[in-house]
Amino acid sequence: MRTLNPEYAAAVGKVVNASPYPHLLSMKLVRLEIGACELTIEVQPKHFQPFGLVHGGVLATLIDTATFWAIFSEIDEDKGLTSVDLKLNYLAPVTSGTLTAKGKRIKTGRTLSLSEAEISNENGKILAYGLSTLMTLPSSNLLPTDMPLPNKFLP
Repeated sequence: MRTLNPEYAAAVGKVVNASPYPHLLSMKLVRLEIGACELTIEVQPKHFQPFGLVHGGVLATLIDTATFWAIFSEIDEDKGLTSVDLKLNYLAPVTSGTLTAKGKRIKTGRTLSLSEAEISNENGKILAYGLSTLMTLPSSNLLPTDMPLPNKFLP
């Protein structure tokens, strides 16, 4: 089994956290390892829909992002990845607090992969659950080419 290079994981975290959409949502990639990742969002008024609840799109973004990085952490360095399917169950309304999304690989295939994620609050209550099918692409243009990255996997 391969081991993700911690320097690579830290560099990817910096790129993701500085990217426009995660930055807009104040979403942070806080942990990346083989087959798993963790993201957080501190709920703010910008996340609310008109009735004072966190918008479902915010939760869907967390699930989509967590399932993506859980699989991306395992695929070869010269491959890319895209979501082809996302199923989401909203389990409880959210109005405040810290949201933590934990993504986990179910199966990494040559072409299609399956990953799941759950979002919980600071008390451990599960607020949403999702399942995603992702397709491996022949090449990766996901990360900036002007920023040298350490090797993805340790020897």
